[in-house]
Amino acid sequence: MAKTNFQYEKRQRELEKKKKAEEKARRKLEAKSRPDGEQGSEQDGDDSAGDSSGEAPPAQE
Repeated sequence: MAKTNFQYEKRQRELEKKKKAEEKARRKLEAKSRPDGEQGSEQDGDDSAGDSSGEAPPAQE
């Protein structure tokens, strides 16, 4: 049986921690730059419509 490469696994964990920390810092910065009334409008960048063009969907009558 092959030996486990602990250094590789540790490096992957470190990279994941760094990525999460950067994402958290980015979200924190965005929250600071937004006006108070807009908080939570785009929670975690969730785009459920799948349209990244920035246009509003057509109004239904």
